[in-house]
Amino acid sequence: MTRAEIDITGELVRGLLREQHPDLADLPLSLGARGWDNQLWRLGDDLAVRLPWATESADALLHKEYAWLPFLAPRLPLPVPVPQRLGEPSQRFPRPWIVTTWVPGTPADRAPATRAGAAADGLAAFLTALHRPAPVGAPAGRDRGGPLAGAAEQFAEQLDTATGLGLVPDPDAVRAVWEDAVAAPVWAGPALWLHADLHPANVLTENGAFCGVVDFGDLCAGDPAYDLAAAWTLLPDGAADRFHNAYRPGADAATLRRARGCAVLRALVGILVGDAGEHGRPGGKAAWGPPARAALRRLTAPAR
Repeated sequence: MTRAEIDITGELVRGLLREQHPDLADLPLSLGARGWDNQLWRLGDDLAVRLPWATESADALLHKEYAWLPFLAPRLPLPVPVPQRLGEPSQRFPRPWIVTTWVPGTPADRAPATRAGAAADGLAAFLTALHRPAPVGAPAGRDRGGPLAGAAEQFAEQLDTATGLGLVPDPDAVRAVWEDAVAAPVWAGPALWLHADLHPANVLTENGAFCGVVDFGDLCAGDPAYDLAAAWTLLPDGAADRFHNAYRPGADAATLRRARGCAVLRALVGILVGDAGEHGRPGGKAAWGPPARAALRRLTAPAR
């Protein structure tokens, strides 16, 4: 199932609700967002419907959110979309879908955090609460949460592509950050709960600070460095040190080195997706470019 094979409309969504959750079918309905894997439709004031519309893996990711987010959400200090209902595949729509709580705010790729102190403290509190040892049976990351060396080929391809397009001012500096991260000792602690996809489109802001976190499809257990990369990809200039001081129990030097490598990898993805959007290529999102370029600038800036 791909974007081209099914047209998700308000009429379709309302029809699914009438079939499976009729008590919700008459609430006001409007398109909220078209994400990488899913479409989000706002339902009434407090709910949303998420339907997979692109990658085949989105089905399993929705089931994962439905299984685990109700367990994690109560301990998190920022609002997250908590699944309320599960929609089953049907003749009308042959894939699973979910009804979740609606999280208000504006994605940070469109409205970046500007209040450095509040943003750093809010992000640190969220990750401190999330990064607890995961139980046996917690989902493993598809390509995240494990040793960075496993992403070496991906990094090389993305750097080569971005450099060839003239999008990376200093590829040697980018490569140096990555090589240092790969050389750092691997995570030896317990596998911790990770969001594992904290790019700016998945974190919401209001009045310059973070007010919610969405899209837990990559939720998994592993190395906290994958989330700590957000210090460079989400926060405004000069806020990373405050974040690291507020995050508990605190990250050691090796974890911070790996986190910088994760941040470089995420920045390259954002730069390429942003460039595709700016030039009208499929899969592009122009809003991803500016925060990704800012992150790469922070990561490669000379130490003072």
